[in-house]
Amino acid sequence: MLEQAHPDGALVAALHDGDERAFRTVVGRHHAAMVRVALGFVPSRAVAEEVAQDTWLAVIKGLPSFEGRSSLKTWIFTILVNQARTRGRREHRSVPFSSVGGDDGDAGPTVDPDRFLSDGQWVGHWSHPPTPFDTTGGRLEDAETRAVVEQAVAALPANQQRVVWLRDVEGWTAAEVCDALELTEANQRVLLHRGRAKVRAALERHLA
Repeated sequence: MLEQAHPDGALVAALHDGDERAFRTVVGRHHAAMVRVALGFVPSRAVAEEVAQDTWLAVIKGLPSFEGRSSLKTWIFTILVNQARTRGRREHRSVPFSSVGGDDGDAGPTVDPDRFLSDGQWVGHWSHPPTPFDTTGGRLEDAETRAVVEQAVAALPANQQRVVWLRDVEGWTAAEVCDALELTEANQRVLLHRGRAKVRAALERHLA
């Protein structure tokens, strides 16, 4: 019944049958994002790769018990997050793991307060509003600008980085991110807003 009714039913059925092409398809879709998310919990890319590999082994072992209460993708990433948390604790990482719930230690203003009026009739309004990006010259697509964006995302606090990466790079929905990272809807919104604001600020500096 799961294989007929679930959106991932055909793929799950192929995985159950041991179809290597189906497994390669799933790995190709998700492995890079899994490593990126794992990096938010462990101290190095090498360890993140190990976490991803351990997750794939757990996926293979757990497939018979997959009941389709979530998408296959969300199920895989839930396993990954649990594996990454456990490995991160073992590696004695200093970042508190409560941060996945939204307490990212980044309680400062999202936007520089100097960009808002502090007195007069329009207090709290923009004094220096965001500059509209020119999308006609191709600068938003060039390699240098993409590198700026990637560096800005990489510099975000780990939990903001995970949310921004999954939402804006991988194209996940808010609900999928909340399920996989065990975030509330409100926390997901705050993390995404803060992360996007910092990436935009980096773009503004680059394109100024």
